[in-house]
Amino acid sequence: MTAQSPLAVTGSTGAIGGLVARGLAAAGVHQRLLVRDAARAPQLEGADVVEAAYGDTAAAHRALEGVSVLFMVSASESADRVKQHVGFVDAAAAAGVGHIVYTSFVGAAPDAVFTLARDHFATEERIRASGMAYTLLRDNLYLDFLPSLAGEDGVIRGPAGSGRVAAVARADVGRCAAAVLLDPAAHRDAAYELTGPEALSMADVAAIVGEQQGRAVSYHDETIEEAYASRLQWPAPDWQYDAWVSTYTSIAAGELSAVSDDVRRLTGRSPVGLRELLVAEGGA
Repeated sequence: MTAQSPLAVTGSTGAIGGLVARGLAAAGVHQRLLVRDAARAPQLEGADVVEAAYGDTAAAHRALEGVSVLFMVSASESADRVKQHVGFVDAAAAAGVGHIVYTSFVGAAPDAVFTLARDHFATEERIRASGMAYTLLRDNLYLDFLPSLAGEDGVIRGPAGSGRVAAVARADVGRCAAAVLLDPAAHRDAAYELTGPEALSMADVAAIVGEQQGRAVSYHDETIEEAYASRLQWPAPDWQYDAWVSTYTSIAAGELSAVSDDVRRLTGRSPVGLRELLVAEGGA
């Protein structure tokens, strides 16, 4: 990439986008960081900062002019996320972006059990119809998120049954995205399933987290009715409750259990597992 044909990165103030932006900077790549608040943008060598939000199509169009390749991190969960995504994809196409790399979700489909995977499917469809080349990085649940499922009492609660999840570390997603962005032509119109090295049940997750954190952690398999009732302690709109509960029911349905070799294929190294991640973090 050159200053005349920059690579644009969204979400650099967040976990995945920040990992990608730092990885590209370390590789000496010129990039344009699209952020909502320039004051929060990371200060990186060779990075220009431009303010633009997904919901502001005009600003997005201006920010993307002259961009060849765009890394699009999915927006924060919201009732209008698909609308934001569609407007941003359209702005990218209108601005002349040639290739878009999007962080999607495994099993993205219009009838996915995990409700938010339906949002990703709608975004993928808009990207496919845009005329831009694309690469879809379909992430499993984030491995880093699993330990936080245990409440203060050390119990993971949810209707996952004995289903399994092949969760992937954020660091592995960041490395995969950087690898694609460094050679986008090699990944034109491709989709990758980014998973960890193994599929774990919630009971497995509880055992590993408890072992590494030195405390008792267990899994309680709720009914769907119990799951909705137990989450009422956190005020939220109905779509959010559906998303929270369907995180577990999608595991029970087997939608997140497949283990892929794509992380190794893209990065040349095996993905991190939950025990390895927690050991690296000192059990925190």
